[in-house]
Amino acid sequence: MSIRVLLVDDHPLFRHGLRALLDQAADLDVIGEAGSGDEAVESALELDPDVVVMDLVMPGVSGIEATRRLIDQRPEMGVLVLTMSEDDGSVFAALRAGARGYVLKGADGEELIGALRAVARGEAVYGAAVARRIRRFLTGGPEALPFPELTPREREILDLLASGKSNADIARTLFISHKTVKNHLTSVFAKLRVADRAQAMVRARRAGLGDG
Repeated sequence: MSIRVLLVDDHPLFRHGLRALLDQAADLDVIGEAGSGDEAVESALELDPDVVVMDLVMPGVSGIEATRRLIDQRPEMGVLVLTMSEDDGSVFAALRAGARGYVLKGADGEELIGALRAVARGEAVYGAAVARRIRRFLTGGPEALPFPELTPREREILDLLASGKSNADIARTLFISHKTVKNHLTSVFAKLRVADRAQAMVRARRAGLGDG
């Protein structure tokens, strides 16, 4: 039987290319597409695919939140994350949300199709780059801290932001100027690819920051 696949990505051109790739595999049947997290949940519940290929960064509801909503309602559904985001926070947030696989968009077609088939069989599968990050995290390697792309000061400020502190509170806590806090946060937002402090707070809390 064919593996029924739903493609979720906010870039139509990327979805078109992905569909063309998957159409080359006789056992894969792309039954629908969605361009946002909201559409992903609605389409998946209606079409009941075997595997949802899910981007993470989309307008509105993120791929992580869409995955969580889907798995809450259809725990047997396979979600394969296909994304540019390879930071530890994104990886582990996706896994906690219930994703069964995590592959980077730089993977070749053979790797992606193999991962998709594995997820359809009920297996957990990760691309080579992601698997290395997971191993390092579990063994306490250099990437064990969340968001390794941040400097120690940036991670400290993000942690305070995640705990609900305002810029003024952060400045007082760290004995730095308000302008310095803003400059650090601008850098944090750019590195995490988020638009504002609310999105940064969500990412940070999902990675375990802000609990101290």
